[in-house]
Amino acid sequence: MSRPNWTSARAAAQRLRSLPAGPAVWRRLRPSTAALDLALAAAFLAAMLVERLSVAARIGDRMPAALALSVLIAGALAAHRRLPLAAYLVGSAALSAEALFIVPSPVSPYANLLGLYSLGLRGTRAQARLGPVIVLLGMVAYFSGPTHTYQMVPAAVLFVWLLAWALGYGWARRQEEQEAARRVLRNQVVADERVRIARELHDLVGHTLNVLLVQAGAARRLLDRDPEQIRGLLGTMEHTGRQALEELDRVLGLLHQEEPGLLPGLAQLASLTERMEQAGIRVTARVDPAVHQVPRPLNLSAYRIVQEALTNTVKHGRAARAEVSVHCDGDVLDVEIRDDGVGVAGGYVPGRGLRGIAERVREFGGSVEHGAGERGGFRLHAVLPIPGTPAAVVP
Repeated sequence: MSRPNWTSARAAAQRLRSLPAGPAVWRRLRPSTAALDLALAAAFLAAMLVERLSVAARIGDRMPAALALSVLIAGALAAHRRLPLAAYLVGSAALSAEALFIVPSPVSPYANLLGLYSLGLRGTRAQARLGPVIVLLGMVAYFSGPTHTYQMVPAAVLFVWLLAWALGYGWARRQEEQEAARRVLRNQVVADERVRIARELHDLVGHTLNVLLVQAGAARRLLDRDPEQIRGLLGTMEHTGRQALEELDRVLGLLHQEEPGLLPGLAQLASLTERMEQAGIRVTARVDPAVHQVPRPLNLSAYRIVQEALTNTVKHGRAARAEVSVHCDGDVLDVEIRDDGVGVAGGYVPGRGLRGIAERVREFGGSVEHGAGERGGFRLHAVLPIPGTPAAVVP
């Protein structure tokens, strides 16, 4: 039994992969709209010419003018996408002249009907609204020809023409509304994404800078007294900076739609509390093992809430100790941070960090409260419904 030719097989597979996909092939083979319009115009022109030649005896020496008007009507149809108003005006004028001075054709009015529909569909609002006016004027001229005995424009014919215009106009307005809705949705998505990335950057950069500032201040105070401790502080600052750069790179990966699983979560709380202790705050963290099973977006938000709360403790609280508690309470994730700092002044206004926490909690339909703790200091308590549970369903 001969061995299979794997080289040939791989080459064939590569050739197959290099072939364009089915829809792309059809798009390439599909004729352009300009070609379709020319084909439509040519079909109408052929039908009108056959009809004109069939009544050549009635037309007589006006045949050159009749053929020229047929060319104008068909030519207007060829331009109905690019110049809907001009095309319909030319077609209506040629159709009226045909009825007034030659012999009306039973074919050319249908070309005019398509032109009217195109005016309603493709013209601007101002252009499209001229359609009914042009229709009425054109019909008055058309039915004033010598071959018609009507005293007024037939209502049924006028209704059909106005219906064609209304269909095109209504469809165009519906498309405009849909596009406006899509544009609003796109803008909202972009705005939400910007807020989310700005919030991530604020939490990361603000936390890191505050920790580095505290460590730098401690190093400055020990500059002349304990060089060995300064060396340790500088090493710690270098480690904190490197961690921040790595996390910043992961956050910026959001802009390139990289793997979101690279972002931190509650599993990294130990590293966070270690950095806080290096900044001079002793942190006690109690974390329910079940919280690591919550969905990734909620896990990240809970981590950021703890990070921002501890950052505020370093920046504003002047606390020596902080307690962190994260646990699952039924269908919700309960996050609480307390410190023994100076607490809050009366009438305090939440800053950017607390507003960012409130935004994170609001995304999950949860609640947050913050202020003075029962035993002094500052307390922040957030309750976040876990997605997919009854508590996360808004009635």
